[in-house]
Amino acid sequence: MSRAYNFCAGPAALPTDVLEQARQEMLDYQGMGLSIMEMSHRDKVFVEIAERAEQDLRDLMGISEDYAVLFLQGGASTQFAMVPMNLLGEGQTADYINTGQWSKKAIKEAGRYGNINVAASSEDTNFTTVPPQDSWQLSANPAYVHYCPNETIGGLEYSFIPEVGDSPLVADMSSTILSRPIDVNRFGLIYAGAQKNIGPAGLTLVIVRKDLLGKAGAHVPAMLNYQTHADNGSMYNTPPTYAWYLAGLVFQWLKKQGGVANMAETNQRKAEKLYGFIDNSGFYSNPVETISRSWMNVPFVLADANLDKQFLSEADKAGLLNLKGHRSVGGMRASIYNAVPEAAVDTLIAFMADFEKRNG
Repeated sequence: MSRAYNFCAGPAALPTDVLEQARQEMLDYQGMGLSIMEMSHRDKVFVEIAERAEQDLRDLMGISEDYAVLFLQGGASTQFAMVPMNLLGEGQTADYINTGQWSKKAIKEAGRYGNINVAASSEDTNFTTVPPQDSWQLSANPAYVHYCPNETIGGLEYSFIPEVGDSPLVADMSSTILSRPIDVNRFGLIYAGAQKNIGPAGLTLVIVRKDLLGKAGAHVPAMLNYQTHADNGSMYNTPPTYAWYLAGLVFQWLKKQGGVANMAETNQRKAEKLYGFIDNSGFYSNPVETISRSWMNVPFVLADANLDKQFLSEADKAGLLNLKGHRSVGGMRASIYNAVPEAAVDTLIAFMADFEKRNG
């Protein structure tokens, strides 16, 4: 079997080793005569899988016992509501930084639940820059400060972790989590949809400082209250068991790669190769300011947009899949998450060079 190189922004590529192991264990998990998908989440075997996955994630990210790690459903979009429902008290204000489409969605959703202050925005530059922190107009005492470290659609990434004093820092890390080491202790809450660097769609990770639990009002449904899930080991209801199992395999795979520090070296090298080629080409371009370019999502446009369809068609035939840019921005986008090998980037660059030679 020949596998293509998948540059999809999400659901994204999974490590081949993980897929191979999952295939081997699909029908009969460790001689039990059934699949993980058929197993009760209360079964001792699955509980051990879940506990190992959480511990492996804690090891990879350096998550202390001051934080609860939750394995939830609903995607990051549900977190746009759960964050204010749990952290934004009556009469309080939450600060948001607007750097792209996912920030905008989070701001709009949070506005349903309380006072929202957009402390900074780069919409005037079409989200090609990150507002310098000294330009932010933060509230006097915000309930929390929310930002999206990496905007998947626009390929915009913060080169710094914001300083917000004693206010909890909340981050939507869906497309950058596990791509490099971070200091979790600088955050009050981190959330991430799984379908980029963690596992298949259907699972969402929340890493929340325990002192922030228990702040939801009485009107918040049990399933949308972080305390509910923390108290029940993320098993208040039936969790997405197979996605949780696959995420655990990805965490084990990451450990075998040397952890997130080694992964960061590879990711930086992949990104630098692709951006270097684009910058040295007269045929391709990337609009994002250099310091704020994403390691994970690399958008680019061709000099002649009339060639877009031909580029995508030929790329597909060459086994380079899902390079079409998001509908809101057009052009192309190569998402090069952890599971996308360096060879995929090398092959893409070779294809782009040949396409330019023939059509430039």
